Amino acid sequence: MGRHARPADQMFRSSFFLLASTVTTAGLSFLFWVVVARFYPPEQVGLATSLISATSLLSYLSMFGLNSTLIRFPAEGRARNGQITQSTALVLLVSCAAAGIYLLGLPWYGHKLLFVRDHAHLAALFVLSCACASLNLLVKSVFISARMAQYNVLTDGILQGLAKLAAPVALVGCGAAGILGSAGIGYAVAGAAALLLLRRRLGFRFDFRTRGTRLREQLRFSVASYVSSLINLAPVLVTPLIVLQKLGAAEAGYYFVAFQIAALLNSVSTAVGEAVFAEVSSDPSRFGELLRRSAKIIAAVQVPAVTVVAAGSGLLLLVFGGSYTAAAGGLLRVLALAALAVALNTWACFGLKLAQRMKQLIAANTILACTTIGLSAWWAPHGLVWVGCAWGIGNLAAGLFATAALLRGRPSAPRPPEPDVDPGPGWSPVDTLQLRAVRLPGPTAPPPAAAPSAAAPSAAAPSAAAPSAAAPSAATAATPAERYRP
Repeated sequence: MGRHARPADQMFRSSFFLLASTVTTAGLSFLFWVVVARFYPPEQVGLATSLISATSLLSYLSMFGLNSTLIRFPAEGRARNGQITQSTALVLLVSCAAAGIYLLGLPWYGHKLLFVRDHAHLAALFVLSCACASLNLLVKSVFISARMAQYNVLTDGILQGLAKLAAPVALVGCGAAGILGSAGIGYAVAGAAALLLLRRRLGFRFDFRTRGTRLREQLRFSVASYVSSLINLAPVLVTPLIVLQKLGAAEAGYYFVAFQIAALLNSVSTAVGEAVFAEVSSDPSRFGELLRRSAKIIAAVQVPAVTVVAAGSGLLLLVFGGSYTAAAGGLLRVLALAALAVALNTWACFGLKLAQRMKQLIAANTILACTTIGLSAWWAPHGLVWVGCAWGIGNLAAGLFATAALLRGRPSAPRPPEPDVDPGPGWSPVDTLQLRAVRLPGPTAPPPAAAPSAAAPSAAAPSAAAPSAAAPSAATAATPAERYRP
């Protein structure tokens, strides 16, 4: 209180808004699927859920690790516009290419979805939905990095959900394509609103200049994050296809609805992890403290939420219809319990990424993907509950490995990234060399010589009026941005 008041903890604030964004998105998506389940038969819901799952996951894969780079290594000054612009262009290009490749490969892993590829307007709708979804995800990372996660509640939560919710009734005559089109409209509205907020609140302007963007310098981190995300999302992308092919379209619809409800539980650990990722990137000295606190927050929220969902799974699914309660009730209970394993895996993997232990991170996600996909393919003929067990076992195995890798050796706080200065006009190569020279640690200073007596001052002692060449000047004591401001 008063002069003893402390500023609000930014990690709690960011976690709250990220979780609020997820809850808003999940709540409106829940209503969206209730409407869809009431107006569309389960077969069309099953086909559409496979397409929407592919859209969401392909957009994540299209990030190419740049979403993590924008948070972990943000460019300084005007170079930030160039960093965001180039990242946006690359993500949109990759998302369109990934959507095209997915459609071309449907004969091998999704022949029941070939109707999308066979109609040009449906294929274009699918590609456009992937592009808008990827744009929305990238801008979300920019807001997280700027500690403005409240705008994600507005764009990714409210606007996307309401736009998506208003469309399925009007497009009911289009079948599964109408459900996909409704989701695409939501992505497009959210992406346009996010770009407008970037311009109004952060002063973003499109800038394709490459100097100072730090994208090349952090290419290794981006690629490692991308490979890790690719492996991590593989079971989420492949498992619905396994269910669709081995159990049918109706079972795929039941699986998707149950998984979407369980995803709300999984979003708790993801929201807290993203907040910690942004905070430690800003202040690496708090690595251990924030990691421990995040574990307590996740446990405090996750355990009661899992209990509520597991106990009330029948009531939650009853909103979708009696058939969903009978077919997916056991699956939802298993997925709810598996959320505890997902929380452990998510928390440990965020810690590995912050510590830049990318090899261990990739190994943990490989364990997750191989275990989940392998067991799902093996157990799917026995029913949906066994597929949920495969998901929980895969996350538990990966989480235990990642936690052991994180605790092994007691990792210290990651080194803060070197500040990058936007050169601007008038910057010369000599200035750059001087700046790099100042950043590099100098040689170890020799031990001080014995102090000369007052009566016989040394001739080599520097005068108080004449600064020594080895003594740091006032300019040297200033920050790099102040010393080399153009």
